[in-house]
Amino acid sequence: MTKKKFWIIVCALVIVIGIAAGFLFQKRKTSELLYREIPATRSDLAINILSTGVVSPENRLEIKPPVAGRIEKVLVVEGQKVRKGQVIAWISSTERAALLDAARAKGPAEVKHWQELYNPTPVMAPINGTIIQKNVESGQTFTGTDAVLVMSDRLTVKAQVDETDIAQVTLKQKATVTLDAYPGQDIPATVDQVAFDAKTVNNVTTYTVDVLPDQTPEFMRSGMTANVIFKIASKAQVVTVPNDALKVKDGHYSILVKNSDNGKPLEKEVSVGLSDGKKTEIADGINEGEIILGPLIKTGKKSAGSNPFMPMGGAKRGGK
Repeated sequence: MTKKKFWIIVCALVIVIGIAAGFLFQKRKTSELLYREIPATRSDLAINILSTGVVSPENRLEIKPPVAGRIEKVLVVEGQKVRKGQVIAWISSTERAALLDAARAKGPAEVKHWQELYNPTPVMAPINGTIIQKNVESGQTFTGTDAVLVMSDRLTVKAQVDETDIAQVTLKQKATVTLDAYPGQDIPATVDQVAFDAKTVNNVTTYTVDVLPDQTPEFMRSGMTANVIFKIASKAQVVTVPNDALKVKDGHYSILVKNSDNGKPLEKEVSVGLSDGKKTEIADGINEGEIILGPLIKTGKKSAGSNPFMPMGGAKRGGK
């Protein structure tokens, strides 16, 4: 045998051994792919959008007297509800305050004379609402630019919604508010206003959505941090399967089911409905109780399910 033929044979053997090793490796890899059995069951399905926000007054009014002077008496306290036109404080102008101070040096009769001749000025509530700040006390002086009292008409939650979700938020849509300070209290609410102008922070574009509580609880305070759940869609007791059990190709969805005759996987085309990101509604093609085969990847001695994927090519988009 010549040296050239020897090397040709060696190379051929190496190629054959490589092909055989690849085949055995592929066969072993394929044998590692297992399936887990999942019964198709009925369950409630809800699609929500989650957001965070801050409790703020819808209309915050700073009450500033028309002239500088001195507070004679404050008639309200923080948290008190007042009606439009109600007298909430009495003030004296700088001139009246000076006259009364001079009269006190002459005696009570002189003070009474000027008090009856020169009446104090009332400060009235401009709207129905709640006193949220009292910045002065009786006897304190103020200028024309000082806000002696601050009030609001009602509290609302200003939630920040990502631009990818804003199309699903509409006026009068139902929502649920939970305050960080009171995590066990769910507050029913309604979308009252959606901003037309966006805010961009760190390349993230959001829109401010005003969420108005259906009934403002007593413990709700301005400045509190809130979590808001916008209710997009929901269905009760529909057939659902895990998202990782779905296959999608050219816009068509299919599922592997267990063949009742021989126990082997059988692929069936299905129609999908709502999806919450973890499970998807099967509108047609699968009946309740059928055994779905989901992928199960064997890794060593333990087995683990494959990572869920989002086959949203033709299904409705789920919440975050």
